Amino acid sequence: MIEFGAKGIRFGFDARSGLLDGFTVEDEGHEITPLHRAPWVGTDEAMPPGTPPHLATLGGDFFCAPFAGSEEGSPLHGWTANSPWDVVEQEATRLRARLQCTVCGATVSKELQIEDGHPFVYQHHVFTGGSGRIAISNHANVSLPQGGLISCSPKSAWETPPAPPEAESARGRSGLRYPERSTTPERFPGIDRSVDLTRFPWNPRHEDVVIGIEAREHSLGWTAVTRPIEGDLFLSLRNARRLPMTVLWHSNGGRDYPPWSGRHFGCLGVEESAAAVLLSHSSEDDLSGPGALTLIRDGETEVRHAIGAIRWPSGERVKDVRIVDHAIEVCGHRGGFRRLAFSKHFLD
Repeated sequence: MIEFGAKGIRFGFDARSGLLDGFTVEDEGHEITPLHRAPWVGTDEAMPPGTPPHLATLGGDFFCAPFAGSEEGSPLHGWTANSPWDVVEQEATRLRARLQCTVCGATVSKELQIEDGHPFVYQHHVFTGGSGRIAISNHANVSLPQGGLISCSPKSAWETPPAPPEAESARGRSGLRYPERSTTPERFPGIDRSVDLTRFPWNPRHEDVVIGIEAREHSLGWTAVTRPIEGDLFLSLRNARRLPMTVLWHSNGGRDYPPWSGRHFGCLGVEESAAAVLLSHSSEDDLSGPGALTLIRDGETEVRHAIGAIRWPSGERVKDVRIVDHAIEVCGHRGGFRRLAFSKHFLD
């Protein structure tokens, strides 16, 4: 693990899989560690044959290309989450690394950067060369052992993929209907009743995936996860015209086979994506941006994203997140407010 730190923020980089681990923000006299770690991580437990390598260290935050399905023989979530990275430049607050494998012929580089007084990790991935279109996603895993409240930038609709994560009852169970669609996340069709997607958990044992499709009228996409008991807030920021989907993975004891074994609870995947392949009711034409990343044979294409964390002692839902000057302003439904240092043009 390679450790990085600046004033008020630190994280580790695991070059075996590109994992951002140990993300910690010091804010208002508290240390905030919002990201999940699976119960088998850090033990000597052997993974079952055929398990994608990223599951051995599941947690933290990682980048997926191709996202979800496999292409060119890559494991689930692609080589970017399952192959080693070579560190090519390392400073106190900045890392550049190159993926050892190629993705559809493209060389992939990663840049992670932090700044004094900024509660964010700035993530930048560049694809050089290659061909074709690939689904991509940043895959943060938020730890919610005591529950949480989920707020998002405006969405035109929410929908589940064509099939549930586990189709066989002997392997696991889901609580949502597949495929299904709703414009009201507080009343999404569930198997037994409507489900409030803005709360976690809403079922004692389930494994579900649901997709939020960004509304077209704005460019800043954001997801805010309030942890009321901990008194803090996780933030995910992106350019909604480049990553037009938010995929939420609710993992709460819904898989029964190893390594999950009915013990993986309290994990919310916040997966900011361009992945139209997951859609069941909508088409790429319904998105505010592309449904996949187009590789350029003789050029480059890039993906930018930021994650952050702050104290939020009111425990309220977030009403709005906006960029003002060189800051992010976070506004709560009951009047909570924070102004946070941010690199204004990073997401342009």
